Amino acid sequence: MGVYEDLVARGLVAQTTNEDNVRELVNNGDAVFYIGYDATADSLHVGHYLQLSTTARLQRAGNKPIVLIGGGTTLIGDPSGRNDMRKLMTRDDINHNADCFRAQMKKFIDFGEGGATMVDNADWLLDLNFLDFMRSVGVHFSVNRMLTAENYKNRLEKGLSFFEMSYMLMQSYDFVVLNQQNGCNMQCGGDDQWSNIIWGADLVRRMNGKQAEGMTFSLLTTSEGVKMGKTQKGAVWLDPEKTSPYEFYQYWRNIDDADVIKCLKMLTFLPVEQIQSEFEGLEGQELNRAKEALAFELTSTVHSTEEAEKAKEVSQSVFSVSGVHSEMPTKELSADLFAEDRIEVLELLTATGIAPSKSEARRLVEQGGIVIDDLKVEGIDATVGKEQFKDGFVVVKKGKKNVYKVELV
Repeated sequence: MGVYEDLVARGLVAQTTNEDNVRELVNNGDAVFYIGYDATADSLHVGHYLQLSTTARLQRAGNKPIVLIGGGTTLIGDPSGRNDMRKLMTRDDINHNADCFRAQMKKFIDFGEGGATMVDNADWLLDLNFLDFMRSVGVHFSVNRMLTAENYKNRLEKGLSFFEMSYMLMQSYDFVVLNQQNGCNMQCGGDDQWSNIIWGADLVRRMNGKQAEGMTFSLLTTSEGVKMGKTQKGAVWLDPEKTSPYEFYQYWRNIDDADVIKCLKMLTFLPVEQIQSEFEGLEGQELNRAKEALAFELTSTVHSTEEAEKAKEVSQSVFSVSGVHSEMPTKELSADLFAEDRIEVLELLTATGIAPSKSEARRLVEQGGIVIDDLKVEGIDATVGKEQFKDGFVVVKKGKKNVYKVELV
């Protein structure tokens, strides 16, 4: 099986400009392809990981990746998938975020001698002359046709600035520059980038007279079509300081049954045949084996095997027996909140952030979803006494998936 067929079997390929050409390029190891990352945060997240792992698959098959950091395009902000205009960022913020991206990407992609290349489009976009750019690039873009693109069409009712419309021209010009300077012959990205990618390939043909291809990857969504990688705390980050290895492990350990096989295929490096034979037919409680494999494989790749082992141990000690582990997420509770050495359960839940509001805390208790030191909280009037913090903490379980060590401070 060639690498293209493997990508298809994993459900990773969404669209291609010319499937036969793309298949031949990647299977022969002749693709010099780029994927762009706008530096909008100081860490990559789970959505980026799909791109990084797919880049690694293509690189291992002999293809050469170009990782483009959008130091220039981030100043505008991609309108794709947005209902409003992105917050404008400063150059200092963008440069800091780009440095964070570079450090993280080196864990997944080989940038050694003869390996991947990393570039920053600020190097050629920031010094552009507007009139020269519009005369050489803008003449190739039809506004009428641009407005039929999904990333623009969805914004027309709420308003779309010319500033944002220029993003497509900038990204397309990136492809032209990389084709000229690096021999880049293919652009890849998430399927929400399809319009930008086909315009870029077209611009390469018009300006450079070269054949150029594009391939988009399926977006990482749940079976209900919702983007994965979000929790109550926000995005699932690859930076262990923002999402701990334990929290990262737990996110994948607790995904919906309907999504586990898809994630094993799209995100792990386990052979498709192994996934099909060992996990695809599992149902009910047996699916937990697949979830554990998914969580372990991803935590090992993103963090380390050691961190994956620790997260697995914590998860098993917490959920199989009444255990406490040093890696368990910890919440602090101020002793000043106690009145006569007692605190209401609803206040404990909100003060520690276990529940975001009193109404949510009430709902959790009323539905039997709160357990403190193995005792289910039976009513919203329940209280917790200081004497229960025997070693300075209690263990609070919220539902089946979340366990916290609440320390008295």
